[in-house]
Amino acid sequence: MRDPAGHSYNSEAMPLAAEASLDSDMFLWGLDLFNHGYYWEAHEAWEGLWQVAGRGAPLRTLFKGLILLSAAGVKIREGKHAAAIRHAGRAAALLRRLNTADHTFEHALGMSLAVLAEHAEAAARIPAALQATALGQPQPVFDFILGPSSGERPISSQKNSHDERSNARFRSSGRIFV
Repeated sequence: MRDPAGHSYNSEAMPLAAEASLDSDMFLWGLDLFNHGYYWEAHEAWEGLWQVAGRGAPLRTLFKGLILLSAAGVKIREGKHAAAIRHAGRAAALLRRLNTADHTFEHALGMSLAVLAEHAEAAARIPAALQATALGQPQPVFDFILGPSSGERPISSQKNSHDERSNARFRSSGRIFV
């Protein structure tokens, strides 16, 4: 059920993904939603990809880990510490289970899965100091940015340029959040 006061009320439902891919618009849309603090919506974007990914496939495990990480973001914002720790821990365990030898996931996320797992656990351990924001403008609770990287610079030095790319893609996606 959608809340009339919610930012996506009366908007179209997320389309079902035709195939699971790290290059898909749905995956990138999920990254942008996540980076801007729209954790529930990122969860919804990635869930469609998770549903069509092959059972037992590493890509399916990655999507499940991202979905759980998004759920942790929601719980952190709600102040539900035990649930945030549980979701973040499950996300970290799934991310650590993946073989990262080919660096495909690392490139798509802008960091290694081990580092992302550490970020997940750290965010759940340290409650976010959330500031009041305008209606429909959630504050991200994670102190990292997910997204494709060139591999030329560490993610910490890419944060500003990636944030600008993410903001541009977020604004030009055709989806409006008010």
